[in-house]
Amino acid sequence: MIVEQLELINFRNYVSGSFDLTSGTTAIIGGNGHGKTNLAESLAYLATLSSFRGAPNDALVRAGAEQAVIRATVRHDDGRETLIEAELVAAGRNRVQVNRQKLVRVRDLLGSVRVTVFSPDDLILVKGGPGDRRRYLDDTLVALATKYDAVRLEIDRIVKQRNTLLKQAAGRLTDEIEATLDVWDQKFAEIADQFGYARATLVARITPMVHDAYEHLAGTATPIELTYEPGWRQVGLVAALQAVRETDVRRGVSTVGPHRDELSFSINGLPSRTHASQGEQRTLALALRLAAHQLVTERTGTAPVLVLDDVLSELDDGRATALLEHIPPGQVIITTATELPSAAKADRILRVEAGKVSEG
Repeated sequence: MIVEQLELINFRNYVSGSFDLTSGTTAIIGGNGHGKTNLAESLAYLATLSSFRGAPNDALVRAGAEQAVIRATVRHDDGRETLIEAELVAAGRNRVQVNRQKLVRVRDLLGSVRVTVFSPDDLILVKGGPGDRRRYLDDTLVALATKYDAVRLEIDRIVKQRNTLLKQAAGRLTDEIEATLDVWDQKFAEIADQFGYARATLVARITPMVHDAYEHLAGTATPIELTYEPGWRQVGLVAALQAVRETDVRRGVSTVGPHRDELSFSINGLPSRTHASQGEQRTLALALRLAAHQLVTERTGTAPVLVLDDVLSELDDGRATALLEHIPPGQVIITTATELPSAAKADRILRVEAGKVSEG
């Protein structure tokens, strides 16, 4: 799929602008704070209706404006065109239309356009907490099959309900609380078993891809391992919850389940979070993104739009060149504050200054 045109109105520091994008590589060059990342963010927003920078909606609307609009025309591999329009309201509910039809649920948009984002913040995949790595897994699952968005939301709902019950117990496990927990635990297990299996299958499929991507970037064969082995999957979630029931009641939270799972990485047999250099950690983060992009492309039959947001400045020359030389086929958006290295081979160059875009 290709995003042919992108239009912004009152988004971040853009008052108004319309940009034609090439089906190949478009480079967006501009100084820090001028809006190149904002442009990339608007494009990625249309894929999930959330900011890859973690910004709230009111931060996306230009200061002094009441609403912002992101509008994009997407051409699919079969020749179909989809018009996606998102109206972001600083205070209130956002509105989204697909081909002029109001979107009722976010998951109805998923798959209309897919975007893979590489950013300096990706280092959090390796150095951050377990939630950041779970999000990587789950976002990849949703990109592969939108049904997992509903599964993820249902797990969140059940955990919230279960935690509410545990707080109501106030540390006392009465017969009534125990009976209600039995019901919730059964519901939790039914959907968690499905999600845990999907996560484990994804890790098995993506591990060799991460290994290959890391080797391309680093220029040398390096043992890379991804490990997803939550204890509850060995005994079943119902049994695991039963074993920690008294602890859960005492603490007032659900301490076991897919919402607490960990995905761990190792490089050369050592934990990457604590033993790898920052260069190795950044290379691993890029390899994780490349692997997910490759898997989604293979499974869905179409490459997501690939956004490299100011990544080149974070890499040494060798890794930057290796990344550019191994960019997969498809539409690519590269943002940078400096001139592009020759390996980038941009088909089109846009320059950004104070929220205004010009050619070349």
